[in-house]
Parts: sequence; structure tokens; C-alpha cells
Amino acid sequence: MPPRWRPPQPGSSPYITPEGERTLREELKSLWQKRRREVVPALSAAAAEGDRSENAEYIYRKKQLAEIDRRVRYLSRRLDEVVVVRQSPPDGSRVFFGARIELRDPTGETLRYRIVGADETSARDGLISIDSPLARALLGKRAGDTVSVQLPDGEAEFQVLEIAYFPPAGP
Repeated sequence: MPPRWRPPQPGSSPYITPEGERTLREELKSLWQKRRREVVPALSAAAAEGDRSENAEYIYRKKQLAEIDRRVRYLSRRLDEVVVVRQSPPDGSRVFFGARIELRDPTGETLRYRIVGADETSARDGLISIDSPLARALLGKRAGDTVSVQLPDGEAEFQVLEIAYFPPAGP
């Protein structure tokens, strides 16, 4: 049987929007100040009930606390290494991090995306990671350019219709 070792995944880009940083900080604060403070007393109460090996509440709370602590560690490390991009690029006619882009897909449908950091992606909201194949293909392009992107269904061409940058809201 071949070994199960796999090479590590490449690290995600360190860039993040001010909104994304704020969201991560709020999540960290909520986990640390609210969720963890709810789980620790419940874990202590479950531990006080006796035999821990058969105590479902204790086992559940212990797993819950481990998940919270794991996420807190990840967020703390990630917030130390992210680079918050607070300004639009000098050349607003080209696609860079933070751009809001309007594209025409191969079927003629108009799509709208914003290129954001890996920690703030949301397909539902049109936020794509700078590390995604589409975003990488778009970087440096101008309105009118066509890009070819390898998607799971095969290669597709997109035409850049519009590029816009908005100043971030607040500090």
C-alpha cells in the first residue's frame, strides 16, 4: 500500500481587505469572550458529574472547547501574518487585489466578483480568493481583455467588462 503522505498545501496569500480583517477580529473576540466563556463552565459542570468515560456531556463539551481553541489559535496566528490592503492601486484601470470586476462568461452572462483574501471568500457574495485560478488569470488585465481559465469543467474564456475600486469604509 502506498504511503499516505502528501506534500503540504501551498500557503495562502497574506493579503486581506480591511473588512476581512475586521470580520476575523470580531470572530476571534466572539470566540474568546463569549463562546469559550459559555463552554468552560458547562465542561466543569459535566466533569463534576462523575465518571468521565461515559459522560456524553463531558465528551461533547471537551470536543467543543478543543474546536474553539483550535480556531482561536488559527485566527491569532493568521491575524499576525496578514497584510491589510487599505489603498487602491495607483493604476485603477488594471485588475489587482481588492478590484471589483464585471465579466462576461462563455454563455454571455454577466458575472460580478471582488478579489479578496483567502480568509474572506464567499461564492454567494461574489468574493473570490486572490489565490483562485480566475483571480490569478485576471491580475494585471484591463477592461476589454479576455482571459482563459482552466475550470473543473474545462477551459473557459471570460471577457473583462469593468474594473472598479472603492475606498474602504472606515479605518
